Amino acid sequence: MLGARSVAVVGASARADSFGARMVTEARRGSARVHLVNPRYAAIGDLPCAPSLEELDETPDLVLLGVPDSAVANALESAVKVGAPSAVLFGSAHGESLRHQIVSLATEAQMAVCGAGCMGFINAISGVRALGYLEPDPLPVGGVGLITHSGSAFSTLLRARRGFGFRLAVSSGQELVTDTADYVEYALDDPGTELIALLLETPRSVPRLAAALHRAADNNIPVVILTVGGSPRGRAMVAAHSGALAGDTEGWAAFCAATGAIHVGDMAEFTDTIELFASGRRARFGTGIATVHDSGAERALCADVAHGVGVPFADLTEDTTAAIAECLDDGLTATNPLDVWGTGADTRTLFGECLQLMTDDPGVAVTALAVDLVTEYDGDTAYTDAVLDTAGRTDSPIAVLTSTPSAVDPAMASRLRGAGVPVLEGYRSGLSGLGHLMRWPLPRGRVDNPVDEERRECWRRRIDAGTIDGVALLADYGIPVANSRPASSPAAVLEAGDALGYPVVLKTVGTAHKSDVGGVVLGLADRAALAAAYAAMAASLGPAVTVEAMMPAGVEISVGVVRNPGFGPLVVVAAGGVLIELIGDRSVACPPLSRTAALRMLDRLRIRPQLDGWRGAEPVAIDRLVDVIIGFGCLAAELGDVLDAVEANPVIATADGAVAVDVLVVPRAQ
Repeated sequence: MLGARSVAVVGASARADSFGARMVTEARRGSARVHLVNPRYAAIGDLPCAPSLEELDETPDLVLLGVPDSAVANALESAVKVGAPSAVLFGSAHGESLRHQIVSLATEAQMAVCGAGCMGFINAISGVRALGYLEPDPLPVGGVGLITHSGSAFSTLLRARRGFGFRLAVSSGQELVTDTADYVEYALDDPGTELIALLLETPRSVPRLAAALHRAADNNIPVVILTVGGSPRGRAMVAAHSGALAGDTEGWAAFCAATGAIHVGDMAEFTDTIELFASGRRARFGTGIATVHDSGAERALCADVAHGVGVPFADLTEDTTAAIAECLDDGLTATNPLDVWGTGADTRTLFGECLQLMTDDPGVAVTALAVDLVTEYDGDTAYTDAVLDTAGRTDSPIAVLTSTPSAVDPAMASRLRGAGVPVLEGYRSGLSGLGHLMRWPLPRGRVDNPVDEERRECWRRRIDAGTIDGVALLADYGIPVANSRPASSPAAVLEAGDALGYPVVLKTVGTAHKSDVGGVVLGLADRAALAAAYAAMAASLGPAVTVEAMMPAGVEISVGVVRNPGFGPLVVVAAGGVLIELIGDRSVACPPLSRTAALRMLDRLRIRPQLDGWRGAEPVAIDRLVDVIIGFGCLAAELGDVLDAVEANPVIATADGAVAVDVLVVPRAQ
């Protein structure tokens, strides 16, 4: 499909500005032999037009179907009959029945299909253009492989006139047959692919896509992913748009973290990050960024935005600071971020020297000249010259960072980009991009954690039979659980209390949020207190309870597994106890987990300082809490396909360990 040598345009038209005419124009701009199909024409321009695919003098490699939904199934069936191996479906293919028919026809014929609801593709290397809309000709050629579910974003990026070019650009639409994983694998087979950019609504073929992204990371090829449909309204819009289920933001973030992909938040960050990475320069050292400014106020603004997006500034060495101080006018301070503007004398030399000193500092990973690259009415090009001077003397990453894209001088931006210097069009998006470049390559969550087949099969049988003991399940995965005993009568309750030793905790059975309904009573000090508590609980919530040993106070954490419709089982670590939903402090990851990945989950929590000891409290045993998270990762990897959720809330973390004191298990709905 992507390297087609012959293309048949079904629905070709001689009517100017029609969809059929645009298909013909674009196909003829490409490298493939073009055949036109429409029974209403004998010829269009200097090309003959056949009434049907069956009457062509060769079997086309690719069929472009520019026909309405009412005709698309018959047209695709004709393509299958003549043996065409691939097709592009531009129409929306509205309706589940039609989509099912398309998938069945293509799958049985082993046909590659781009779409439906797409804008087609351009292979800039083979020269194939399979489009229904006019796009730049020639397309800027570079190392980027772009695959996007959005047709509008496809056109936007092809026409953006940014500092990068394409090897492959695909508007894949609904991906009824051929999906993102297929396109990424194709791009990775091309030795000229230097960066992969994905704009995705829906996770499809997740295991294959994950394998492809790991392959990209193994080959030092950055993958930048913009995802949509993370909000409730966004998810509904994706479903209405393509009939598909969107992946939520946390699921995508976990997937990207596990595969080493760069997850971005909007189109501005997407394009700035692509441009940065497409320049080819990588951070060789450093722990922070550096920026050089011509404005004190904008320097402070830059610092504020960087703090907001979590991008640190590097601490400069004393030698760098002293050397910068020698360059500055009186009254200016050698610091990072750096305000250089004083008298304005010899701007090119001054800014160039400061940029050079920043790029050479061992703490600086990425340097940017943060100026509003506006048109200078006196013809001054000192800023651009200073950056180009520095770029020519270093292999370290360097960029220009602007605050307002609408004021960027096109000539200066073109000159910089032409020399391989990225021009980032916005503080928030640009600083985020600098942070991505600084941190790349990203750590991945890969871990060699073999499945315990005997354990997995044992628990699958129990789950199928509906006999799930949550406490035993956790214990079998190495997760410490509070000592407890089930009971359903006054005598059994007292026997359990005597065996465990007082004080004890009494809990109802079968309720998710026990504390909300009075289903948890803590600190029962003796038999009388336990008997009274049980009588009240049994009367209101039923006789089935558990009696548990009272645990010492500690930090309450929730650890669990939740099945995501797109990504499968995900491990969730959150601030626990009764406030779990209220404060929404949680971290999500794909199983299984390494110790490093489990620790990163804890590090992302806002309550992380509590674990290190807060206001005189003892630090908790972090290693034991990490063991609990890893245990849930193993559980998710082995049983995540037969469980919708498993949650231990709370896990009480203390200086002596981490123990789950309540567990909820939800089998997967059939």
